[in-house]
Amino acid sequence: MKIFTIGYEATTMADFIAALQRAGVERVIDVRALPLSRRPGFSKNVLAATLKEAGIEYVHLKHLGTPKPGRDAAKRGDVATLRAVYDTQLGLPEAQAEAARMRMLAGEKPSALLCFEREPGHCHRTLLLQAEGEGAEVVDLFT
Repeated sequence: MKIFTIGYEATTMADFIAALQRAGVERVIDVRALPLSRRPGFSKNVLAATLKEAGIEYVHLKHLGTPKPGRDAAKRGDVATLRAVYDTQLGLPEAQAEAARMRMLAGEKPSALLCFEREPGHCHRTLLLQAEGEGAEVVDLFT
């Protein structure tokens, strides 16, 4: 199974959609705890509608997002704290259920995990796939 990841930091909606389409992505799995954005077009409802127009399905898995202390650590570049906070998050039953759903969804059709950070090494989506993506080939778009 191949799982794509994509961060929308410093990109336009047109470039974001083009990258997904070039990769053959058919579903975006939003793994933000809070699917809101100051960047135009990247908040949940608008993003879902834009993706639908482009023929790409949208799914939000809230419990795979990072709690605020982890987001704050990521902003500071404190990967150790981000990892500790996110490890705790992934241990929660609701996160485990959504991780199972993520694997099922990604197995059905080409899917990309979505978060803000462009650099996957600074984002919890990499930690998520290290913990829950066993056997998956990970392809980071925009890197």
